[in-house]
Amino acid sequence: MPRRLALALLGLFLAQPLSAQGLFSLGPDAAGGAWDSVGRLEISGKTFCTGALIAPDLVLTAAHCLYDRASGAPVAVEEVQFLAGWRNGRAAAYRRVRRAIAHPDYDFSLPSGPARVRNDIALLKLQHPIQNTTITPFETDADPARGDSIGVVSYARGGADVPALEERCAVLSKQQGVVVMSCRVDFGSSGSPVFSFASGVPRVVSIVSAKAEAEGAPVSLGVSVEAALPRLQAALAEETRRARLPGIKSVTETGSRASAAKFLRP
Repeated sequence: MPRRLALALLGLFLAQPLSAQGLFSLGPDAAGGAWDSVGRLEISGKTFCTGALIAPDLVLTAAHCLYDRASGAPVAVEEVQFLAGWRNGRAAAYRRVRRAIAHPDYDFSLPSGPARVRNDIALLKLQHPIQNTTITPFETDADPARGDSIGVVSYARGGADVPALEERCAVLSKQQGVVVMSCRVDFGSSGSPVFSFASGVPRVVSIVSAKAEAEGAPVSLGVSVEAALPRLQAALAEETRRARLPGIKSVTETGSRASAAKFLRP
């Protein structure tokens, strides 16, 4: 049986104030452009996280990004915007969010710990699909195994305006449904996609939730996409169905009642 690592959580709230700084960046060259399906998720114009496009109108991120840290209330979807491929003040595509669905078992009020981290994932449905030939949504894949090589793209170490890529980190263990990784993360990394390269192309296998320490060394903690995605998709489908029922009123970001724009709190 793999040896369990003693984890000390350092930060669940990795949403970054807009004055972030970083260490390594992906510039707007061919290599950087290949990652344009990773974007900056702006929250209320005050903080940001990272998100990844997995379908033309669907983005994966961390659930805690969609709550107000002070009040614990969910952030209104009209205050959330996905900036695909954001670099130096410009995005490859800008999209508002129509719906935001947190994992049904996620509880923002729980204290820091594995019970909170393992469900810290959310699915966003965009107001309009991103149909751009240069922006290809990522596929997802099965959970990585202990020792597997993985990579992370985020808007933390590369700064607020340019994404950073770390492609040589590894899965250290999986404990209580949490993926423990050697990848370095910092504020702004919440919701960052964790990639497996085993198939020859990057596929999303986890979402960054928190940073921690294991035996004095910094580690990152992730959520299993394989386990969470079916439940998120089912919750989104049910919310869409309910919004279309007669007598159900829903609002758009402009306040009209034409289409749904609500955050479903678990």
